[in-house]
Amino acid sequence: MLNILLADSTFNELRNYIYEKCGIYITDTKKYLVENRLSRILQEKNLNNFEEYLKLLKYSTNGNELSRLFDAVTTNETYFFREPDQLHVFQNEIIPRIISQKRNPQQLKIWSAACSSGEEPYTLSMMLHEKGYHAKQFEIYGSDISETVLQSAKRAVYNSYSVRNVPVAYARKYFSCTGQTYALDESIKNSVKFMKINLIDDKNTRLLRNSDIIFCRNVLIYFDVKSKQKVASLLYDCLNPGGYLLIGASESLHNITRAFRPNILNKVIAYQKV
Repeated sequence: MLNILLADSTFNELRNYIYEKCGIYITDTKKYLVENRLSRILQEKNLNNFEEYLKLLKYSTNGNELSRLFDAVTTNETYFFREPDQLHVFQNEIIPRIISQKRNPQQLKIWSAACSSGEEPYTLSMMLHEKGYHAKQFEIYGSDISETVLQSAKRAVYNSYSVRNVPVAYARKYFSCTGQTYALDESIKNSVKFMKINLIDDKNTRLLRNSDIIFCRNVLIYFDVKSKQKVASLLYDCLNPGGYLLIGASESLHNITRAFRPNILNKVIAYQKV
């Protein structure tokens, strides 16, 4: 079963289907990866070929098959305190600016888009707690297209790889360690709400409008220009005036949209809705 080949024509149909559903464009160089990962699903479901699998996807009505497909073709590389320069700017520059311009500074709304297994939104929550903010003063949402990683995020139990960059003081205060397993403190775990959201679906993203800060880091690299423009537009609509969008340090909106004003804060670019 594992030796079933993915024909070029079927691969094209499959990647067009994925693109239509979530905006992710899979290049020719990723064909082997897709073939390898999806062959496990074919084996599990006793399917004879990729054409049968494509038919199953198109006619399945419960959404589970689509979720499995997204799980298989997306990369969920993440860990706590990733890209710390951005996080310090979030904590020390952006939060004070947002609070100074809000009529009701007691309520911050922060969205971690494509958060995978939750390390990013939980990191933001810990940083806010360390700055003296109480849980009632902010709302943090984590979203992803994959149901599997969202379930993992809700469990909030991590391995040593995920926590390798956690400062010692944070590790002692917010994690309990059993062997190589690290369970997050309940106060942080309960401070983040998780949602299944497709970033190119305006009905999905509309649920998180009126956000003050959106993190969408290392996500746009998976989209082509058209999808990047759509995602950027929907994220713009979700921000309050004066709100900030943070993307990956190696990413740029330069050729995607002019809607945001780029601000350089301690050598970090933060895109602002003005």
